[in-house]
Amino acid sequence: MNIEQQLNTLKTGETLLVRALKTKTNKVQLEFAERIKSIEGNPGSLLAMLNASDPKFTSGARRAWIPVEISDASAKFGINLGDDASWTLTASGKDELILGLLNPTVADMRVRVLINETTVPKDAYQADNVQTTAKRKGANGDFIKYKGQYIFSNTAVALLPEGTEPQHVLLTPDTAVVAPLQVVGQATAIVDEVGI
Repeated sequence: MNIEQQLNTLKTGETLLVRALKTKTNKVQLEFAERIKSIEGNPGSLLAMLNASDPKFTSGARRAWIPVEISDASAKFGINLGDDASWTLTASGKDELILGLLNPTVADMRVRVLINETTVPKDAYQADNVQTTAKRKGANGDFIKYKGQYIFSNTAVALLPEGTEPQHVLLTPDTAVVAPLQVVGQATAIVDEVGI
């Protein structure tokens, strides 16, 4: 099964160590994907499920990346990340090693993807690039806000005991105000919050 098939068949709560990318330093960056359990007020799983045949939608798995020392990660995960592994070049010219390791563990702990939503940018990049880093309804949709502020949805990789569910921090998005309808003669008009 190729990596795209593995991602598309990932079940809720399963984590996949997708790939390693070589960095400019002597480290590699590991990419993890996890299909997150749907949480009330966060219908992302349903959205992905009902758009599975739309190529603009992905597997629905959340991603997280961590930079690692090659020797440490190789030993802990029992995988070869050395130069003699099956590295290939991506279209953008990066060295990539497809891994496809399902539910990886380290020291009898499961690797999990955690989501932390906040209204405060985590770094200067997010602060300077709100248009591309804040949460949206779809790739180019409206911004999703919490109490009128942009939401930044960040991920991290954590080790949790088997059977322990990650404690995600998800902000409840503002709801759109549905304007009341007023019938004026034969026409129907929408009245905004101040009656204009």
